[in-house]
Amino acid sequence: MKGGATQRTMRAFMVRALSFSAVAALTLNPALTPVVASDYRAAPAPASAEGQMNARFLALGVGKSIVIDLPRDIKDVLVADPKIANAVVRSAQRAYIIGATVGQTNIVFFDAAGQQIAAYDIAVKRDLNGVRAALRASLPNADIQIEGVADGVMLTGSAASPIEAQQAGEIAARLVGSAEKVVNSITVRGRDQVMLKVTVAEVSRSLIKQLGIDLTANLNYGTAVVKFANTNPFTANSAALVPTNAITTSFGAAPSVSATIRAMESAGVVRTLAEPNLTAISGESATFISGGEFPIPTGVTCQTTTGGAIGQCVQTVSFKKFGISLNFTPVVLTEGRISLRVMTEVSEVSTENSLTGGAGGTTIPSIKTRRAETTLEIPSGGSMAMAGLIQDQTKQAINGLPGLGSLPVLGTLFRSRDFVNNQTEMMVLVTPYIVRAVAQKDLSRPDDGFANASDPQADLLGSINRVYGVPGRTEPARNYRGTYGFITD
Repeated sequence: MKGGATQRTMRAFMVRALSFSAVAALTLNPALTPVVASDYRAAPAPASAEGQMNARFLALGVGKSIVIDLPRDIKDVLVADPKIANAVVRSAQRAYIIGATVGQTNIVFFDAAGQQIAAYDIAVKRDLNGVRAALRASLPNADIQIEGVADGVMLTGSAASPIEAQQAGEIAARLVGSAEKVVNSITVRGRDQVMLKVTVAEVSRSLIKQLGIDLTANLNYGTAVVKFANTNPFTANSAALVPTNAITTSFGAAPSVSATIRAMESAGVVRTLAEPNLTAISGESATFISGGEFPIPTGVTCQTTTGGAIGQCVQTVSFKKFGISLNFTPVVLTEGRISLRVMTEVSEVSTENSLTGGAGGTTIPSIKTRRAETTLEIPSGGSMAMAGLIQDQTKQAINGLPGLGSLPVLGTLFRSRDFVNNQTEMMVLVTPYIVRAVAQKDLSRPDDGFANASDPQADLLGSINRVYGVPGRTEPARNYRGTYGFITD
């Protein structure tokens, strides 16, 4: 008997030692815990000091399930809203919780004595694993997280460019069915700045030739007087002929004939160069204008006195802008590639097509405008001809007296010839750059090296400024060769 008691005591000690070893192994080695049967396995909720169970929060996807293992046998289950989530008891201490639709509910388990075993707050959300995989596949360089919020989703994290953030929002909108249910809180890492350099170069040449003969005759036949006058107009060119270019010859005394030769040849060239530069953040618009405004009379406003008489009148005007303007919106697509929406304009006041009217003979000038607007894609540092124009316009007009102007040789005396040739060549070049801020010492100003002339230089030599780069004076930041700057007296 004593030996049997000793054996039972040893067995009990070994069982307790093995139980202690198993508990220690499970505690120190989490890999030995039970494997999750579905998405994951929820551990039993810890008991509070009063013996009541604390409600545990569980997040579920629609159509997903979790396995609940409880410490005591289940007698009753309370589901607040079975339409959102449902509980299925498969054994005495195991239950399955299945998500049905998006929403929130709670589930409470009770034992045979009516005591609460566990309580869970269930939040059923959309299954976002597919969307996460799509975001990782389509945007590998972005760090974007997506979470469900009610019947919508919220995007957080960071992206390399605004285009990536927009693409992530479009992918999430496909999931929820509407872009209004997507909260896009993605931040753009280090937004790029784009500097756009636009060059508008134009050369316009014009050639005008005018030749005409005006005849004036005064013939007397007894008591009859016959007068003849022929002045042929120049209709090809709107500009008037220079009146001093005329030679007049008279023939005879009493029956006199006068011939006036009008001739002019004019050649002109106009060169226009504008290079506006502007910098803007990717995705934002920037506007630049350098020019002015000139007034245009629009009417007369008169005041009426108490007696109904017209009092003082005031001329009303409106202002028309002219000059160099640039408006563009850059979007950095990928590393080094830029999408641009550009509008550039170069305008100037011109006397061509001007309007003269009113009691005082007010002349309203016109505006010559060169404008280009387009959207293009171009790499950083690359140039593209956004617009080009080559125009060759020839006008020729012959005016004369019918019949006499068609004679082979003498017809020249009765007609005028007007010839106009205009040639224009214009090009608009755009060059975008992805730029970063630089130190002030690395920049040069237009007035670097400028110095006013001294009184002896101004009085004796007629100089109004000193030459750039004079020794002992302020020098530009860089070492240039030769003369440089706009002022090189």
